[in-house]
Amino acid sequence: MGVETNWRDCMYDVKEMAKDLKEYFPEGSTAYTTVTKVAPSGMSRHIKVTKTRKGSEEILNWSYQIAKLLDMKYKDKTASIYIQGCGMDMGFHLIYDLSSELYGDGYAIKQRWI
Repeated sequence: MGVETNWRDCMYDVKEMAKDLKEYFPEGSTAYTTVTKVAPSGMSRHIKVTKTRKGSEEILNWSYQIAKLLDMKYKDKTASIYIQGCGMDMGFHLIYDLSSELYGDGYAIKQRWI
């Protein structure tokens, strides 16, 4: 899940969420994406977005917070963001959208597959 599981049980203000995401994904940082499921048709997939905690090697899953910020579907079963489409790098697309939302620049956050 993300930094704290109780975020899902309460109203989490979008402005607060954006502030927290900016703290963990500052300009020039890297977001790590993983495909956790692909539909048999290949037309949709579930992608998990992770980042290490500052000053630690602990890996945090930010998929829920990012899905809510970008108004995308979150899938509990895979703890990932549901994305439709194919024929392009959907992990890059997801992080480009996140970066655009947070900084107004789609290239402010880098993306890498793991």
